[in-house]
Amino acid sequence: MSSSSLYPISGVPPLRETRVRTQSTRISATGLRLKVYDLHDRAVPFEEGWRWQKALVEETISGGTDLLGSLIILQHDPVYTLGEGSTLDNLRFDVDNPPHPLFRIERGGEVTYHGPGQLVMYPILNLKLLQTDLHWYLRNLEQIIIACLENVSGITADRIQGLTGVWVGNQKVAAIGIRATKWVTYHGLALNVTTNIDEFECIIPCGIEDKSVTSVHHILHQKSIEDDCQYVPETISTPAEDTLLLEYSYGLQDAFSHIFGIDMDDFCVVSGQDAIDELNNK
Repeated sequence: MSSSSLYPISGVPPLRETRVRTQSTRISATGLRLKVYDLHDRAVPFEEGWRWQKALVEETISGGTDLLGSLIILQHDPVYTLGEGSTLDNLRFDVDNPPHPLFRIERGGEVTYHGPGQLVMYPILNLKLLQTDLHWYLRNLEQIIIACLENVSGITADRIQGLTGVWVGNQKVAAIGIRATKWVTYHGLALNVTTNIDEFECIIPCGIEDKSVTSVHHILHQKSIEDDCQYVPETISTPAEDTLLLEYSYGLQDAFSHIFGIDMDDFCVVSGQDAIDELNNK
C-alpha cells in the first residue's frame, strides 16, 4: 500500500421538546465566535476533511480571544481510520489490499469506519476559552450524543464504564476520538444514523471484540417491530434517511449549543457549496 493510503505513525421537523439534563459541567461561552460548516448531506473524501480540520486548527490558534472555533458536520466516503497508536491486529483484511482507503491519523483510539449515513462532527475548539481538561471535553462530547438521541428520537443511550463512546444497550452507536494542539481540539465524534453497519464486519471496531455496532435507523426499525409485536416488513417504516440525517444534524448542533452554553442564534452557519469553497480556501 502506498504511503498516501496508510500513513505511518508520526424546513426541518421540530426536535422533541424533551431536554436531557447535562451530566457534566456546563460552561457559558456567550459572546464567543463559532462558525458551523454544515455538510450533513455531503459525503466528503476523508483526506479532504482531514486537511480542512488542520487548517482550522491553525486559524483558531492564531485567532483572537473571542474565537472559540468551528464545527464541521459531514459524512465521509467509505474509509477506515487507525488512531495514532492503534494496532493492525484489529483489521480483518489484508492491510495491503483494504476494501476501502485506510488512514493512520493523529486521534486516539483504535480502528473505526466512516461512511455514508454516518454523521461526523469535528469540533475545532479553543479549550482555553472553555476548560483545559480533555477528559471533561470527552465526557461532554458523549453527552452531546446522548442528549441528541433522546431529543430527536427518544432513544435512551448511555456510557459504559471504562469505554469511550455512546451505547444503546450493549451496542455502540457513536464513536469518539480526539486530538488537541495547544489546547485546540480536532477530530471528534461519529454517530451512526443510517450507516451500513455491515462495513464494521471487516474490523474489530475500536478494538472491542465482545460488543457490536448499531445505528439510529436500526434501533428505530427494531422499535417499530417491537411496537407492532410482529414482523410485517410491508407495514414497518422509519423516517426517510435524508430526513433522519437532517434531524440529527440539527440535533447535534442543538445539543452542542446547550452543553457548551452557546446560543444557536449566535452560530454563523455556512452550508453546501459555499461551505466547501470557504474550507478549500483556508
